[in-house]
Amino acid sequence: MQEIKVGIGDYAVGKKVGIISTYGLGSCVGITLYDPLKKVGGLLHALLPEATHYGNKGNPAKYVDTGLQLLLKDFQKLGGNPRRSEAKIFGGAHMFTNVASDQLKIGARNVETAKRGLKRLGIKLVAEDTGGKGGRTIYLDLSTGKVRMRKVSGGKVVEKIY
Repeated sequence: MQEIKVGIGDYAVGKKVGIISTYGLGSCVGITLYDPLKKVGGLLHALLPEATHYGNKGNPAKYVDTGLQLLLKDFQKLGGNPRRSEAKIFGGAHMFTNVASDQLKIGARNVETAKRGLKRLGIKLVAEDTGGKGGRTIYLDLSTGKVRMRKVSGGKVVEKIY
């Protein structure tokens, strides 16, 4: 089965068969979209919340807000309809201990920005595994829309299907 690997500040879309995966979601957020009727799916691995907050510099896919727009555009090109689609969010961990500053709570801000963006676009959020301190790896199955998540936290490996 074909696997498309998505790096940090990147996204991919696909249809019907294959897996789209991303590794090492810490404070980054992974957002999956899936249209069950057309079997179109996509995954974004965003590093930072809002592009405007960082002067709109560099690759738009590295920001949750602008990355979600890019993902949605390509998702729709393959026939995905946001109104009947489902979104799932992963990551957003608090990776920097001993930091009280809200500016460095990137994980929580990434999750908040993702939820706000999905709501604005009218896309249902059906599952999430966010926060905490561990890193996550996710695999979106394009034939079913199911996401397998693997999380390492406190030396323990947890696997779940969403």
